[in-house]
Amino acid sequence: MIPLEFFGRVIPLSKKIQFKLGYFSSNSISTLAYGFAQFIFQGGSIDFLINHFVSDDDYKLINNEVAASPNFYQTIEDEIIHDLQKLSDVFSKRQVNHFYNCLRYLLDNGRISITPVTTKTGQISHYKEALFWDKDGHVLNIVGSCNFTYKGIVCNGESLRVSRSWGENSERANIASELLDYRKIFAKESSEFIYLDPSRLINIIKENSQSLSEQQLLEEELGLVENLNSGRDDERIRIEKVNQLLKEQFEQTIERIVSSPTFPKPFSPRPYQIQAYYNWVKNNHSGIFGMATGTGKTKTSLNCLLNEYQMSGNYRAIILVPSIALLEQWEEEVLLFNFTNIIIAGGGNNWEKDFSNYVSNYGGGIKRDLIIVSTYASFSSHRFQKYFAKIEEDFLLIADEAHNMGANDLKKTMIKSRIKKKIGLSATPKRVYDPEGTDFIDSYFNDKEPYTYNFSMKEAMREGFLCDYKYYPVLVELNDDELEEYIEISKKLLRYFDFEKNEFKKDPTVERLLLKRKNIIHKASNKLNRFKEILLELQRLKKLKYVFTYVPEGFIYEEDGASERMLDKFLLAGNEVMPTMKMNSYIADGQNLKDILRGFSEGRIDMLLAMKMLDEGVDVPRAEVGIFASSTGNPRQFIQRRGRLLRKHKDKTYATIFDMVVVPRVNDNNVELFNMERSMVNNELRRVGYFASLAMNFYDSKDALDQVCAKYDLDLDTIINEL
Repeated sequence: MIPLEFFGRVIPLSKKIQFKLGYFSSNSISTLAYGFAQFIFQGGSIDFLINHFVSDDDYKLINNEVAASPNFYQTIEDEIIHDLQKLSDVFSKRQVNHFYNCLRYLLDNGRISITPVTTKTGQISHYKEALFWDKDGHVLNIVGSCNFTYKGIVCNGESLRVSRSWGENSERANIASELLDYRKIFAKESSEFIYLDPSRLINIIKENSQSLSEQQLLEEELGLVENLNSGRDDERIRIEKVNQLLKEQFEQTIERIVSSPTFPKPFSPRPYQIQAYYNWVKNNHSGIFGMATGTGKTKTSLNCLLNEYQMSGNYRAIILVPSIALLEQWEEEVLLFNFTNIIIAGGGNNWEKDFSNYVSNYGGGIKRDLIIVSTYASFSSHRFQKYFAKIEEDFLLIADEAHNMGANDLKKTMIKSRIKKKIGLSATPKRVYDPEGTDFIDSYFNDKEPYTYNFSMKEAMREGFLCDYKYYPVLVELNDDELEEYIEISKKLLRYFDFEKNEFKKDPTVERLLLKRKNIIHKASNKLNRFKEILLELQRLKKLKYVFTYVPEGFIYEEDGASERMLDKFLLAGNEVMPTMKMNSYIADGQNLKDILRGFSEGRIDMLLAMKMLDEGVDVPRAEVGIFASSTGNPRQFIQRRGRLLRKHKDKTYATIFDMVVVPRVNDNNVELFNMERSMVNNELRRVGYFASLAMNFYDSKDALDQVCAKYDLDLDTIINEL
């Protein structure tokens, strides 16, 4: 085995290499481009101990005279280091201008170190030795006759003696001795050497190179391919064969990497995503990830699937989402992980033929990889379950917005499920007003608060995953007619309120009355006036772009029986005060959301209005201003909506949120009615107060909320401190 083949086969398997050399040239890296490309791509690091003779190019490299622009460094970071083919092109000098810049980058980032030395007698060191570590900690030691130069690597007449950490006793003893020796050398603690300042190299060359010419010491090596035509025929043919072998192995590696799932480059799992996986495994491969919107729930769950794939060599998963809009978003995320065999169920996709074929051919030792992304509605249908029930035990479940699973129709399906590995994702796992649904979700995932993994909004902001924000509660009064109807309904509710438990009794009448009263708040006519005032304020602040507005659902009914959508009312109101503002709306699942969001992010749409359609999971990172004109009293909806605003974007320094808060002023002469309303206002202020407490302008927002507290004899500081 000539050195070219040995190095070409060992370097790609290594995670760490230390060379103790005499003559060295960085061109040897281009000679072994296939091996070094794989080594660097897989995260390897390498140390070179060299003598004090270097080429002009290497002198400049070691002395940091090779200085790429920051933009080019970014290119290396984003495109080259994480692309095996591009790395190979750079190291083989097919991209000759990138070669030294890439080495400079690797030096700056601690992936390569070059330590020049001389012996204490001032003589040239002639070492030709190395240690190689693999990913499992096994070690090879080589001592040879070949210089780490082009001719030394490709020549037939060189020899290598190899010791293995798993070999004979003599080999293991040699390895132990070498490890101790190398540790001292590369810690610069060895008494054998004088460690040189790189700037002294050229002076030493001038002073000590009288007996040998620079040409003799430092051959200016050409690329491997250019040298194939030189030398003896038998040597040239052998080099060609070895190089072809290494090239084929490299291409097989490329093919394997291209087809293998991996964490999206150029990133790697964050520590909290790794911890979430360990917690999930510890909880018997089941659990809820209660993570704030914008903290990477999607990637955290797919990283669990990736880890399972790396353990077993296969992947089978079903991902459930609540809306058609999320089908495409999840498909894109799955493809980023290089999971390629995907079936989309829902949104009008014709999935049944492919899925039935897959199920028909399942078993008999042939269980192909598959990812299914389905809406909850499609998943729970008989049409889907008749196939999936046959294979579900082998699938990992990822339930996005998992609080949806507590709904009655879904519970019936999930109770029959035999899926063993399960992940529930939600910023708000609890189902407000539905403790039975919450209990079912906790039971299904074998979990409970604080859940298998929990990452709160406060933590996410502190860690920099969500942007800062300014928060402005906007108080909205009911008009006389609305207030009169509201109080009338409230009086009827009094008989169902349990003052000891501070909650309503369970009764269908309560639900009907609460819904009726909620609609009064929901459609309060003064919201339109406040909306106009907010737009004028945004004009003053010069923030009339990237505005996201949640408007109330439903219709306004006039006395003559005519009706008009609330959304249209808001569009007309916006046009009235800002006629040049470009507005659009997203109101139906299945609309071309991608085009609408692209227009919004590119500034062609100034304000996007939505009702419920963008509550769950949809990524809107460019939104800078949020106007919440739709208050349902459900904390989950508010949490989901604020999450849309707090996603980071390179051009967004902070978000601005206007939140319309309707707090009716009831007659405090009726003590029971006042106390019931006080309890409900207290619950609303818990939601609003927590969000205000994390805002950049906490004291400004606190002043507005203190006005509400004063009406109901509440203390905001006490409410916040209780959270």
